[in-house]
Amino acid sequence: MFSRNRKRKDRPYQVKKTGIKDENIDRQILVLHKAMLDKLCRCPELLPRVLNTLEARRESGRLGHGAYLIWFCALENLSHAPQKMRDTLLEDSPRMRKLRRNTPLTGILNEQERQQALLDNACGDTSIGVMLGG
Repeated sequence: MFSRNRKRKDRPYQVKKTGIKDENIDRQILVLHKAMLDKLCRCPELLPRVLNTLEARRESGRLGHGAYLIWFCALENLSHAPQKMRDTLLEDSPRMRKLRRNTPLTGILNEQERQQALLDNACGDTSIGVMLGG
């Protein structure tokens, strides 16, 4: 009757591997990254701490070479092209969503700033464009 050996490429549909929970988590992570990048632009003296975290993760094997290059090259634009840095790190792509889940931007926001960012942006509106101000 039905063949269980049917290959993926024969399917007339595509299976989505992320659920609503993942979308909500990604939305919150995106909002937090927007707040962290805003603060990093206001306080560029925080950059060395972020770069140290990035280097430590690369050296310990927690961050691959490709991911390291993406983070490093984007953060390198802080002083001369901050909008390019923001556009890169806030990009809504599967690769950047994965990278943001293992961010080197830890410790930039205090708990009050983190809670405020989530309260202001991540609780209700489902449009990513609206959350990013677009």
